[in-house]
Amino acid sequence: MKRRIEDQGFDGNQGGDKTMPGKMIDIEAPDGATFQGFLAVPDNGSGAGVIVLQEIFGINYFMRETCHRLAAKGYMALCPDLFWRQQPGIELSDMTEAEWGRAFALYQGFDMDQGVADAGAALEQLRSLEGCSGKVGAVGYCLGGMLAYLVAARTKADASVGYYGVGIQDALGEASNISGPHMMHIAELDQFVPPEAQSAIKDGLAGNAKVTIHSYADADHAFARTGGEHFNTACTEQANSRTAEFFAQNLA
Repeated sequence: MKRRIEDQGFDGNQGGDKTMPGKMIDIEAPDGATFQGFLAVPDNGSGAGVIVLQEIFGINYFMRETCHRLAAKGYMALCPDLFWRQQPGIELSDMTEAEWGRAFALYQGFDMDQGVADAGAALEQLRSLEGCSGKVGAVGYCLGGMLAYLVAARTKADASVGYYGVGIQDALGEASNISGPHMMHIAELDQFVPPEAQSAIKDGLAGNAKVTIHSYADADHAFARTGGEHFNTACTEQANSRTAEFFAQNLA
């Protein structure tokens, strides 16, 4: 039986973005606790699902914007609050040193394995929601790019995409467990994923038929973050176009 989408009394206007309606829903964690996620759905209320895996800034404007961009393309998009075990409801920007400091502290305190398990719970809950076709993918950025890779290896995601994931070179042993198609977008100027790490990722995954890697010579870390210091319009458009085609092929 499909779960009904219950409105938790939040209209998506956190941070003042009045043009981006949505709702917070409860998600049951693997240990039975409850956390929340931001849900945006297509106008017709149905479609395949995509979980959106956060950067180190929590469910902020960019994450909600990403959910709405996916909803506009016909997907039910859910961004789970993966910092909830440290502090629920984190919403930071990349605009101040204080926010960067808080974001890095949260990242350093983040339990990656627990985060993947929580992301998997969000994925399966999205799959069970009324209106979801049953196909569910994942897309993640920065921290979320690493999570997308691990979700591909540890869950039943039907397809997954990671943008400039950090730390993947240290988790290449997980690659043999990837069951669905996975796409990576690598920024060649990425200070958090230096050239030697990029080479290790490309070499380590070269023989994996499930993995497709795209590399962007003129892009730095977070090149797709709208309004960010390293936002690159051309690379973002190319990466997002590839992602859209990938999901259209694998979540239909």
